[in-house]
Amino acid sequence: MHQITARRLDPTSDAAIAGSVTPLPIEDVAARLGIPADGIYRYGPYKAKLAHDYIRTLEARPAGKLILVTAISPTPAGEGKTTTTIGLGDALARIGEKAAICLREPSLGPVFGAKGGATGGGRAQIIPMQDINLHFTGDLHAISAAHNLLSALIDNHIYWGNKLDLDTRRIAWRRVVDLNDRALRQVIVGLGGPANGFPREDGFDITVASEVMAIFCLARTLEELEERLSRMVVGQTRGRTLVEAGALKGIGSMLALLRDAFQPNLVQTMEHTPAFVHGGPFANIAHGCNSVIATRAALRLADYVVTEAGFGADLGAEKFLDIKCRQAGLAPDAAVVVATVRALKMHGGVPVKELGREDVVAVQRGTANLLRHAENMRKFGLPVVVALNRFTSDTPAEIAAVMDALAPLGVEAHVCAHWADGGAGAQALAHAVKALCAQPSHFHTLYPDAMPLKEKIETVAREIYRAGEVTFTAAAAARLEDLQAGGFGHLPVCMAKTQYSFSADPTLRGAPEGHVLPVREVRLSAGAGFVVALTGDVMTMPGLPSVPAAEGIFVDPDGIIGGLS
Repeated sequence: MHQITARRLDPTSDAAIAGSVTPLPIEDVAARLGIPADGIYRYGPYKAKLAHDYIRTLEARPAGKLILVTAISPTPAGEGKTTTTIGLGDALARIGEKAAICLREPSLGPVFGAKGGATGGGRAQIIPMQDINLHFTGDLHAISAAHNLLSALIDNHIYWGNKLDLDTRRIAWRRVVDLNDRALRQVIVGLGGPANGFPREDGFDITVASEVMAIFCLARTLEELEERLSRMVVGQTRGRTLVEAGALKGIGSMLALLRDAFQPNLVQTMEHTPAFVHGGPFANIAHGCNSVIATRAALRLADYVVTEAGFGADLGAEKFLDIKCRQAGLAPDAAVVVATVRALKMHGGVPVKELGREDVVAVQRGTANLLRHAENMRKFGLPVVVALNRFTSDTPAEIAAVMDALAPLGVEAHVCAHWADGGAGAQALAHAVKALCAQPSHFHTLYPDAMPLKEKIETVAREIYRAGEVTFTAAAAARLEDLQAGGFGHLPVCMAKTQYSFSADPTLRGAPEGHVLPVREVRLSAGAGFVVALTGDVMTMPGLPSVPAAEGIFVDPDGIIGGLS
């Protein structure tokens, strides 16, 4: 008979550090933002959801300042974007400001895959970290169920006569699961004879790439959520007419599955700063931001709201600004670009195993990546500051090299120690961000709505990725022409690209330019309100690495979950 493992938590692990803090009752956390007890629904003592009725009362309030935390192109050395978001929120609270944090919910795919948990690290974490990294309040499960209900309704409709005349060769709606499983990328459904329906090609995406997730994170109200779900395009008829999800008559059931999940989740940091953790689209294949409903609520409850966008600024930040802010009417007041000396050395050509030794020349080479991201944020009219997330191996000469590289750009950098010291280690950054927020906002999107879809893709590739050319497969070019002619040309584009490089080649670190960006496929997300352009080899269903994080997760004899950090 199998027994619970005898392994114990490493006392230096993030899980052990998080467990050393006694959380405040969630009512006390809510009270820090002036939320009454009847404005939340408790999920145990330390988690809650913000009630729909209470959210409606907030709309007339003025909005606070919105701070976007983004980062350089990610490396195995680590950057600490979520940790910095949390540390900055705690630091703002420490200097006397009414602050809140807005983050995405972790997907089980990376939790059990390559990345591990996504609740920060060291003394800058949101808690309860085990709950948040696993099932939390069930939001992602609800999104999976709603998405797959529509999938089932499509095949059921075809089985019972196909009154909509759906062309089974042109069904665009795939299935989803919130795990990394490459074997499910392409499947055949309906096998086994007439009782099981009509065989056809299908496939799975990861839940966080679902259009239901995108809509969940972009809708402001239940009414808007329902309307957006209705206009999702699931496929085409044999006459090539688009078929919307509303025609399957299951939107009410989908909405019922999503109703409770749509209420933003409230938790806290280790220093008891309120944190809204809600929604979780990936940034390399979706738009990489937490929910609009959570962000808007936070802005009306706090004077400063710190949020993050996934991966590097070329992905998450660009989509946050061009998609989320455009659709939600948000205007960020400042941007923070997170970097580490270790990651900059990797961008400068140093292998992971040699990052512990001083290499000023490699840092100087690697700062090209940081400068590119900072310059890109300024293209949106945002004031920028750099958070240099410090490691003990960083040397004064390496840090000085980063400062020197930023000086001609007029961008300040602040060395931060929030991982070790919590909010106290990011107070200089907090003061700098507060000063940037006091300046007039000049935020604008990168391109206008009226620009044709093809030109929007080329604009992002040229201005943000510094590509020299964009190529389109014949199928992608034809699809863009069809969408433009079909009245979808006003939508923004959501670029699906590797997170590891400005190019479509994940091995090309630093700040490449003049490269070719290959667009292989184009997908319409009519309900979400954007067009997805898939580039290079990026997949909407990731696979597991050779040694997945799942191999290191365990439950100890006391029922404590370890291995999530």
